[in-house]
Amino acid sequence: MIIISQNLTNYNIPIPKDAIFRVNLAWCDSIGELNDILKRHSNTPIFLDLPIKRIKPPNNTYTIDDLVPVINSNKQIRYLAISNVESDTDLKKYVSLLPKNVTIIPKIESSNAIKNLQNIASILPGSEKIFMLDHDDLFSDILKKNEPESKFKEYIKMLIDFCNKNNIKLLRTVGVVFNDKEKRVSQYIN
Repeated sequence: MIIISQNLTNYNIPIPKDAIFRVNLAWCDSIGELNDILKRHSNTPIFLDLPIKRIKPPNNTYTIDDLVPVINSNKQIRYLAISNVESDTDLKKYVSLLPKNVTIIPKIESSNAIKNLQNIASILPGSEKIFMLDHDDLFSDILKKNEPESKFKEYIKMLIDFCNKNNIKLLRTVGVVFNDKEKRVSQYIN
């Protein structure tokens, strides 16, 4: 499973045929902008990434209730990642609102989430189960809680072992694109 960021298309980099197109909704200013992206990629499987409880910019200004009609009318949307999941409670609303053809993916970003992996996995519907790891946020959470930095590798190993044991795919960041041609002051603040 290869997921390609929407930001690559800013540089005319083609999406590989078998890739899934990720739309990070933090970078999407409106439902109208999202609809435009979905129209341009109507024949590509879509992975939506919804920031929840996000404190750093950028951030979206719409809710899951705003997204459900968009998801229901765009069958190419196959995945929805939910940020800052720490327990099954964080996912209940999404499980009840989303169509069965959309795979819900909890983003693991804290030590609390690592400690609750079984609880989180237990609510995920369907046969395909996927977790997404945010390395940076997990590390920041560890520091914020004054846990030793050595816990980072320990938590990652716990997550990998849990996923392997329970037949859960684990999505991890592999590489980033840097560019010296970017001229905007910031995409982080609208």
